[in-house]
Amino acid sequence: MSAVIEGRSGPWEMVIGLEVHAQVVSRAKLFSGAATDFGAEPNTQVSMVDAAMPGMLPVINRACVEQAVRTGLGLKAEINPVSVFDRKNYFYPDLPAGYQISQYGRPLVGKGRVLLDLPDGATREVGITRLHLEQDAGKSLHDQHPAKTYVDLNRSGVALMEIVSEPDLRSSEEAGLYLRKLRSILRYLGTCDGNMEQGSLRCDINVSVRRPGEAYRTRCEVKNVNSIRFVQQAIDYEARRQVEVYEGGGTVGQETRLFDSGRGATRPMRTKEHAHDYRYFPDPDLVPLVLSEEFIAGLREGLPELPDEKKARFVGAYGLPPYDAGVLVADQETAAFFETVAKGRDAKQAANWVMGDFFAALNRTGRTIDDPPVSAAALGRLIDLVADGTVSGRIAKEVFEAMVETGKEAAAIVEEKGLRQVSDTGAIEAAVDRVIAANPGQVALFKAGNPKVLGWLVGQVMKATGGKANPKMVNEILRQKMGA
Repeated sequence: MSAVIEGRSGPWEMVIGLEVHAQVVSRAKLFSGAATDFGAEPNTQVSMVDAAMPGMLPVINRACVEQAVRTGLGLKAEINPVSVFDRKNYFYPDLPAGYQISQYGRPLVGKGRVLLDLPDGATREVGITRLHLEQDAGKSLHDQHPAKTYVDLNRSGVALMEIVSEPDLRSSEEAGLYLRKLRSILRYLGTCDGNMEQGSLRCDINVSVRRPGEAYRTRCEVKNVNSIRFVQQAIDYEARRQVEVYEGGGTVGQETRLFDSGRGATRPMRTKEHAHDYRYFPDPDLVPLVLSEEFIAGLREGLPELPDEKKARFVGAYGLPPYDAGVLVADQETAAFFETVAKGRDAKQAANWVMGDFFAALNRTGRTIDDPPVSAAALGRLIDLVADGTVSGRIAKEVFEAMVETGKEAAAIVEEKGLRQVSDTGAIEAAVDRVIAANPGQVALFKAGNPKVLGWLVGQVMKATGGKANPKMVNEILRQKMGA
């Protein structure tokens, strides 16, 4: 899915790497016992440690470490048995200590991978460079007063996993696929809720361009983008901007930029810092974090079935195409819904119903998979009515819409509306005779060797019977009466 930018002087290639900041699901912060509930009143979830009061010492939250290790295992990454917390020094009003406790030279998690599910059903691997734990900063509020900025420290000290990818992405579309897959993995694991609109998943984007096959050029970083759509827009704009700079005879300087979602453009924020600008050094209040093999093995044994493994099972056990399986496993609740519908039934038919009519009903009604307009069990019973010949496939769609509107069971709707499929041979023969008599020209075409006419004649019989005739019987009787 590489995207080539056609410039005035020839083609250019995007080179993209993402740094994802994923807020850890935990009841307490990384180094204090303060709560982490979203939406609390400003500055009501702040301990002395979070506020950086003198003499306060950080104490590592074991649950946050477990969540980070589980995430590393879910990314098929190396878990480093010894890691070190560093102080990353910089000043900002919402960073009370004047430094952020993070990891630099010796992170908790090393190299891993994410498999992208491409639209054609193929997969492509994107490398993970590292995952490290760090504490979040507070939040500056610029919209509370016309001349002042307020600071809310509720988020200060909340545990973050920074997940850094290799520069393996080559288009904004691939970046979108990567973020969706990473969010899916995090949600399966229960280590981050992935709610970008609440800020619990944020993304920094590193973008550069080059001639195809050329060495990497200077990159620019776009900070704190909080939706997949905005990530893709920022990449496309920034790549095009850099191409125009180069083709205008200029050079791209390494800098940090912001994305203006209203204008769909990036703008300069500051010259890009280097690691030495932050004066990293090991935090003297925290000893190295040492993990035993037993600790890591115990977390590995407790991992759930993750999207890639579930997709492989859906392809192997249910015989689904890779694309269908990928769509169904992207969300854990959707996968469970499908498996309930498919149990003891034709899996491909169940997948078609879930991805087609059911997804459409969710979008139309604004409901979620946790509060569906039709339950998985009820949808399965509708499919059973098609399988046993009670209703035709076309009538089943009408029944499904009635189920969405009324909440009633499929069988009750079929009886109330008289939609039971006609399988009576005599009734179907009578309808077929009428259609043959009314369309001698089409019958002649069929007998002359035009097989496509049969489908049209079947349609006429179905229309004459209000869609209730058994299509298979209609087909057989038509062929028999026309001497086929």
